[in-house]
Parts: sequence; structure tokens; C-alpha cells
Amino acid sequence: MKTKRVYSWEVTDDLWEKAEPLLPKKRRKKGKRYLRKPGGGRKPILPRRVFEGIVFVLRTGIQWKALPKSDFGSPSAIHRYFLEWQAAGFFERLWRKGLSEYDEMEGIAWKWQSIDGAMNKAPLAIEASGNNPTDRGKKRYKAQSSGRRPWNPAVSRRQRCADA
Repeated sequence: MKTKRVYSWEVTDDLWEKAEPLLPKKRRKKGKRYLRKPGGGRKPILPRRVFEGIVFVLRTGIQWKALPKSDFGSPSAIHRYFLEWQAAGFFERLWRKGLSEYDEMEGIAWKWQSIDGAMNKAPLAIEASGNNPTDRGKKRYKAQSSGRRPWNPAVSRRQRCADA
């Protein structure tokens, strides 16, 4: 049996089941009556479709406005939901849930962590790659035009007096 390939930007049913309970609840103002006229206003976007759009942008790195409208709906609405969910702490809760699940499956050595980073150039980088590809160490020679001085002023003559 051949399994369907799942791309890193696709939201599986399993992932959605874990993410859905963590979504922030819609807040409505107390005392305000909400009436939606038939056919009026924008149609609400399903939360799963919003989540799929957000995951697509975050995994592929495209701009919000480049999000395919045919697949996910309005890119600006998806971005607005992203900002709302981020402010509500949804992504941090999802991250924590994923970490705890991984810790249960594989175990995370919380006491033995290290970070590696470098702010210097690699010591053997020049030897391995050569000079900068734009110049490769070649000096350009600019030929001077015959009969002219090497420096030319920006203007042909300067006006020395204001009333002349």
C-alpha cells in the first residue's frame, strides 16, 4: 500500500486535532447584539482553513499577500487571524504542547543543552572558496581620455558674484 506524501506545509487531521482545542475563543462584546443579515458581510473563514494558511506561509516563507486566495481565502484576513492568535498565545501553547509530546515520546535532556554560534568569519573560507565572486581579486584599469586632466569638475564654470 502506497501512502500519500504529506508536505511540511500541509495540516494533517492528526495535527489539526491537537491544535484545535488550543485556539482562542471568539470574544464578543457583552450587551452587543450581533445580527447577520442573509447574504450580508463577509463569509466567516473556517478555523482549520485559517490554520492551514498560516502554516503554509510560515513553512514556505512567502509573503502574506502572496498566499493563494483560491486555496485559503483572503490573505489579509489570514494575516489578521495570525496576529490575533499570536497575541492570544496560541502559538506558544501549540509549541509547548509539541515539546511535551516529544518529551514523552523521545525524551528531552533538559539539563544538557548547548547553543552553538559564531560571529567570526570561517578561518579557511578564502582558501576553500576563493576570492569574492564579484572581483576575484582583479584590479580594473580605467583609461584616461587623451588631452584631459585626470580630474574634471562637476560644473564647467563657477559664478563668483551674486550680481554678475
